[in-house]
Amino acid sequence: MPPVAKPPPSPVRLVFGEDEFTVKQRARQIYREWTEELGGMDHEIIDASVANSGEALKALSRLRESLQTLPFFGSAKAIWLQDCNFLGDERTAGGHAVTETLAELAQEWKEFSWDGVRLLISAAKVDKRKVLFKTIDKIGTVESFEAWSPDDRDWADRAEAWARKGIRARQKEISDEALAELISRVGANARQLDGEIEKLSLYVGDQTSIQVEDVAAICARNKSARAFALGDALGDRDLPRLLRRLDEELWGMKFDSQKSEIGLLYGLIAKVRAMLLLKEMLREGWIKPEADYQRFKAQLERVPAERLPADRRFNPLALNPYVLYKALSQVKHYTQIELVRAMDRLLQCNQRLVSSGLDESLVLQQTLVQIAGRPGTRAAPASN
Repeated sequence: MPPVAKPPPSPVRLVFGEDEFTVKQRARQIYREWTEELGGMDHEIIDASVANSGEALKALSRLRESLQTLPFFGSAKAIWLQDCNFLGDERTAGGHAVTETLAELAQEWKEFSWDGVRLLISAAKVDKRKVLFKTIDKIGTVESFEAWSPDDRDWADRAEAWARKGIRARQKEISDEALAELISRVGANARQLDGEIEKLSLYVGDQTSIQVEDVAAICARNKSARAFALGDALGDRDLPRLLRRLDEELWGMKFDSQKSEIGLLYGLIAKVRAMLLLKEMLREGWIKPEADYQRFKAQLERVPAERLPADRRFNPLALNPYVLYKALSQVKHYTQIELVRAMDRLLQCNQRLVSSGLDESLVLQQTLVQIAGRPGTRAAPASN
């Protein structure tokens, strides 16, 4: 049977989305592949990141001129309209002249002879209602990359797949536990994740396999991941480490106006709530203690979703599976009564932070000592 002929590449490619890092990375990959395939020296990159409608019109004029100019040193040319910021709802896209020119280009491209010419457009926002997008979608190929969000249930799975691909591209492999630890440290941030993968690859050197110890040794924690470290210390019921982590967080607040004691408190509430829910899942027999991360994830997939709350705040399956996996080994440090009491103390802490004039750091310290301290541990009294 003769081999199936590979279809010719689309002459026009649009790469866009909120995930700016991935959009730029994918666009660079396409442009590099095209230029290597086509050869020659006539390829052109047009900067389409503009400040006003006048600059947008100049960029479109240059694009139109480039499309009409035949290649001198090769049989074909690739054109990249890079970082275009006037295809969505931006201010520069609202001008009548820009809208009219884009519509004219769309009509021209329907009848344009694309022999020997390929066009790549990269952008953050694109209005799918406009005729230009509809034309590209018809005559070419559209690739969309939405940013990962912690609110998406599958963001961790998507991040893991993306990271594993990047690691393999560097001729490395990573264990499941190390990959999960990496994702929990970085969070939903493709740019930082790529940087940490590069650091890991350099750190292990000739070693082909990346282990969880390597991640712990070299990878940084972002803001949300540092909050996980505080919650992990609480879950481990390691009071000295818990107070050290709290001090680190309180020190970091001096340099980050977006962080607050209330924010730390909410993270601790989420940790205790997760352990309470895990206790209940264990009691129901939906999950069992499991040392292997992949087998634990398989258990989660079998949990009856209809038995869980629709509110994501109270649904354990809405959490990163690795966060649950680590919390599963921590629930043994607390009885269910202790966890219920911990939620009550965190509520009281919230009330004191909001309504009293007490020192916020002292209030948090006292609350954590009351929760994680063993019988006989006493907190320093608060002064008014």
